Amino acid sequence: MTVFERLERHKNWDENDALILAQVDRLCAEVIAPNAEHVDATSEFPWKNVEAINALGLNAVFIPEEFGGAPMSFRLYLAIVQRISEACASTGIIYATNFHAMKPLIEYGTAEQKARLLPRIAEGGLASLAITEESAGSDATGMKTRFTPDGDDIVIDGSKLFITNGDVADCILLFGKYAGIDDPKKAISVLVLEKGAPGFEVLRLEDKMGHRGSSTASLRFDGVRVPRANLIGEPGDGLRILLGSLNRSRPSVAAHALGIARAAFNDMTSYMNERKQSGRRIVDFQGNQFMLADLATDLAMAECWLEYLASLIDSGVKDFGIEASMAKLRASDLAMRAATEAVQMYGGYGYCRDYRVERLMRDAKITQIWEGTNQVHRQLIGRSFAAK
Repeated sequence: MTVFERLERHKNWDENDALILAQVDRLCAEVIAPNAEHVDATSEFPWKNVEAINALGLNAVFIPEEFGGAPMSFRLYLAIVQRISEACASTGIIYATNFHAMKPLIEYGTAEQKARLLPRIAEGGLASLAITEESAGSDATGMKTRFTPDGDDIVIDGSKLFITNGDVADCILLFGKYAGIDDPKKAISVLVLEKGAPGFEVLRLEDKMGHRGSSTASLRFDGVRVPRANLIGEPGDGLRILLGSLNRSRPSVAAHALGIARAAFNDMTSYMNERKQSGRRIVDFQGNQFMLADLATDLAMAECWLEYLASLIDSGVKDFGIEASMAKLRASDLAMRAATEAVQMYGGYGYCRDYRVERLMRDAKITQIWEGTNQVHRQLIGRSFAAK
């Protein structure tokens, strides 16, 4: 039994959780993983994978029961994200984005908003989170998208870019600045934009290095009218909601990155046990064993930290931002390192698309960038130790 098998056994999933994870593993083996190469090569949105995920009702695990869900622990949700991402990183982030976008509605929305909007997600609808703009990346206060009240409506003008699921989403959690509030922080507000609103336009889809099956859209809003009833909280509540949503989505991105890291590590160790050089398996060279030892140790530690973070969240702890930054930082750096080492171990083959490690290296890179660059996370973590 490997160290990772013992770690998995130690998680002690209850019978219901274990059944769900077994179904997810079967879904990944029979549908998602076999589609991954085609999805990457063609950049086609993986509707077949999404349909299979919906057939298992996996959106329901994070939606309250009264709105059509069957809520499970955050720990279980993270395990699902990691398994799907190990099979196909594109599909993993498509699924995780549903949570990233809808969790703020669940936490901060009114009963009427949740009753009206959440059932379509529970039934398999797609969601999107729209924050980033050309002038507002890590510093969200620089956003220029404008919300202007007009009677019972809010009129939206502006644009967003790098929006996962932006072209296919049924509901978009959209951040912008409320007209009439001068302070750039206090002006940030958030609402739900529903599919099909006049004046909403998908300008383009990015042609990306990795995650090629996950659509990343540039969006424009030209006088888009949204009912005032779709505003989450009050005008100016957006920054508080934004920071809260990022704290929840960063563990999710860590699980996604660990899925990529696990895939790279497993492919690499399998290849190293088979490939011979100078009459010896390349796993038998001491230098290569040292590399494996470092990666395996860091993978185990990262998974244990994510388990700890999940336990904090499931127990109701509210202040876990630094722990979430640590999880995202370590997992994403590890994904890139594991994928790079895997390509190196494969040699020339690793540079060719015949082997999955080439795709994993491309998929890993963005995990160090989105949901806050790792430079920002290092700053947040380091600053937390400065005396007040």
